[in-house]
This record gives sequence, structure tokens and C-alpha cells, in this order.
Amino acid sequence: MKWQSLVDNRQRFFWVLQIAGWLGYALVNYIGSKVFEMRDIYVFVIALNAYAGCLMTVPLRYLYRKIWNATPLVLIFVVFTASYVTGTLWAVVQKFNHWEIYRHGYRPDEWFYYLQQGLDSVYIILCWSGLYFGIKYYQLLQSERQKALKANTMAHEAQLKMLRYQLNPHFLFNTLNAISTLILVEENKDANQMVSRLSDFLRHTLNTDPIKKVPLEQELHALRLYLEIEKVRFDERLSIELDVTEEAEQALVPSLILQPLIENSIKYAIAHMEHGGKIEIKAQVFANELLLEVGDNGPGAELEGGQLKSAQGVGLANTKDRLKTLYENNYSFVLSDNEPTGLKVNIRVPYERAKK
Repeated sequence: MKWQSLVDNRQRFFWVLQIAGWLGYALVNYIGSKVFEMRDIYVFVIALNAYAGCLMTVPLRYLYRKIWNATPLVLIFVVFTASYVTGTLWAVVQKFNHWEIYRHGYRPDEWFYYLQQGLDSVYIILCWSGLYFGIKYYQLLQSERQKALKANTMAHEAQLKMLRYQLNPHFLFNTLNAISTLILVEENKDANQMVSRLSDFLRHTLNTDPIKKVPLEQELHALRLYLEIEKVRFDERLSIELDVTEEAEQALVPSLILQPLIENSIKYAIAHMEHGGKIEIKAQVFANELLLEVGDNGPGAELEGGQLKSAQGVGLANTKDRLKTLYENNYSFVLSDNEPTGLKVNIRVPYERAKK
């Protein structure tokens, strides 16, 4: 985290690399002086040369920043020209330091001796320029990558919210339609109960973040609120059986992942059965995966390859899309015939335990 903070602060990052780089240059020269058995006073020459190099390359930073958006040809020309001029001037400074300190004020007979072996200095400055542009392009790449990741995350969250909120109007339409029917047949007491329970359910769903996963225990609580609404419609015709292990109750699942499955069973199975029917909800943890199962004893449906042959409603499609968005390919969503009759939905997702 500290390193990332340093990289993000470009001003500080430049000076850390600048000082560290020239200290490294001085260290390499010091080791070389020991190999060639130079006198101890040569350490001062090395220090002054490194200091001069550090100072003389700073203006290059501001020059390169000004031409950053120039064409490649202009960039190459400016970089080579600036590196040659800076390297040559640095070579003069190095010669002066060497003769003044190490050779006790020696002066050459001709001025051009100051420029001898200047290409070595130019090469070092060119390397400095190459590193500068390399690091700048790396920072630019990282910045663009972070922007792309942020944009992808925002799109991902928007898609999840869209899929999650799609359930509310779909469910609300069905419930309001049922309330309207109860009012028409003058069953006002049942209609009032349904409105009250609908209010509790919607309050719960609106308080739940559509992006975050919730413990299955909390999801079952929301499911009970929903089933209380349906109980008003079906009374004894609707039977629910729960078989959920304690470990599975602590598993994290997408909010309202079971509600559209139950709604689908009620709409296409229970509602068409004269004497009502039964819905079974099972959950267990196996091999570090959460296994969810929702089954009914209705008339069933035509299946092909573990999916409905002809799509019915948005509930199943919405659930599958949410699972794919959240887990990519690390999930399964399979429909099968229930025994002896009915339809069964099996979901497998990675097991994530909720924090207490």
C-alpha cells in the first residue's frame, strides 16, 4: 500500500528514483575505484560527479514533459540533442572535478581536452532519458488500466443493479394484480393483509444493497416475508418444506436469489393445482461449494439440456444472468425433473462464509 501511494505521487516518486539512481551510480564508481586502487580522495570526485549529474538531469524532466505529446520524430530529435548537450557539459564538469581535486589543480594545455571521452557521459544521460520515458509510459499504462478496471467495475455493478431491481417491478406487478383480484371479489381483509405484508417485504428489499451478497439465513428471512404474501392467496394450498444445514445458513448468496425461483414455482405449478402443492428448499455445503435446490410437485415443464425448452417469464433468466455476472463460469444452474412429478432447480456456487 505504501509503495502504491509512492508511485501515485509522481513528484515524490521522481525524486526517490532520481536520488536512488545517482547514489547507485556513485556506488558503482566507488567499487570501480577500489578495483583500480585509486586514492581515497577520489571518493570526493565521485560524489561531486554524481551530484552534478543529479542536478543537470533535473531540467531534462521539465523539457521532456513539455514535448511529451510531440510526434515521435520530434521526441527522438529532442531527446538525443538534449542528452548530447547535457552529457557533454557533464563530461566537462567531471574533468574539472578530477583535475581540480584528484590532480591538485591540473589544467590541460588545450581546452578540447575537457571534451575527451564525453561520449561515455552522453551514453549515461541517454540511459537516464530512456528510463524516464519508460517509467512515464509504465505509469500511463497503469493509469489507463486502472481507469479501464474502474469502468468495468462500474458497468458490472450497473448490470447487477439492473438485474436485481428488475425483480421488484416484476414481483410487484404480480402481487398488485392479486390484491386487485381480492378487492374485486370483496375479500378486503385478505387484501389488507397482503398490502401490509407487501410493505414489509419491500421495506426489507430496499434496505438490502443489491450489489452485496447476504447470508443465506437473511435470504431465507426475506423469503418467509414473501411467502407470507403468497399464503394470503393460497392459504393451505401452499406448503413449504425447508432443509437447510447450519453451515449453509452462513453462506453468502446474492440477495433475492431464491425469490424468483419460488415465484416461478408458484406461478407455473402451485397456481394450476386444484388442491395446491408443495415447494421444497434445500441447501448444503459440499466440497467447499454451496448447493441450493428448489423443487415443486407441479406438472413440470419440457426440458432440453438442463434448461427450459421454451422460456417462461423473466425469473429464471434473471437468476441465471445474475449468477453469470457474479461468478462468471464458476457456477452451475441446472433444471431437472423432480420425482415423482414437478420441476427442480439446482444451483452450485463457491462457498463463502459470512463474517460474524
